[in-house]
Amino acid sequence: MTDATLTLQDVSVARGGKQVVDRVCAALPGGAVTAICGPNGAGKSTLIGAIAGVAVHHGAIRWDGRNLDRTDVAFMPQCVAIRSTLTVLEVVLLGRLDRLGWTLREADLAAAGDALAALGLTHLAERRINTLSGGQQQLVLLAQRLMRKPRILLLDEPTSALDLNRQLLVFDMLASYARENQALVLVALHDLSLAARYASMLLLLRQGTLMGSGHPAEVLRAETIRAVYDVEAEVLHSSGGHPVIAPLHASTECPLRFGGERPPVYHAEM
Repeated sequence: MTDATLTLQDVSVARGGKQVVDRVCAALPGGAVTAICGPNGAGKSTLIGAIAGVAVHHGAIRWDGRNLDRTDVAFMPQCVAIRSTLTVLEVVLLGRLDRLGWTLREADLAAAGDALAALGLTHLAERRINTLSGGQQQLVLLAQRLMRKPRILLLDEPTSALDLNRQLLVFDMLASYARENQALVLVALHDLSLAARYASMLLLLRQGTLMGSGHPAEVLRAETIRAVYDVEAEVLHSSGGHPVIAPLHASTECPLRFGGERPPVYHAEM
């Protein structure tokens, strides 16, 4: 199986008469991690929502040259209010709800166990999900999405509640998942250094407009960061050759502004 490509052709999303995402064009390769970065209100969550099919959009979204089949896609939004009292194992099994029958198959239990083990959650399998910390809940919901073995995994700030160690472990796992399954892992992130370390392609958005796309080493330049973030920054390099962004100071010409895009809250009733 060869790696497929997710093609975005003039993808736009309007809300309240305003273009939140404006004619984004990109070709995102399977078998790797792609990161979408940009300041608050840039349109990151909206673009991922359009690909996931939860935001009405104009333009074409194709996977491997055909219209996107939603069964290929697993989506994990940024804000999820969990009210469920199901156990962690039960929540993960819901990732295969469309395949589950009246009785659980050994294969489904084994797949759930593998997903929990991959994220270090085996010891929490019998805990009620509403008793876990925010970071633990985030990992459980990621395990649930992985249960489906999606060809396209859409993640909006999937490590926002995790400590540094777990952020690295999760992205190591996501990079391996993409390679081993010829899948596209598309992640919205604020951490440019983390994106540069793990993504083979980076999209930079500002006010819904694509300001740059390509390999992180090509996109993450001081002048581009200034144009997108209104921040003066130095672009250093780690021992592994990855760009590391060192912010120096905010632009004095850019007063603090509130508002812009707010990601929707998805209630996980489960």
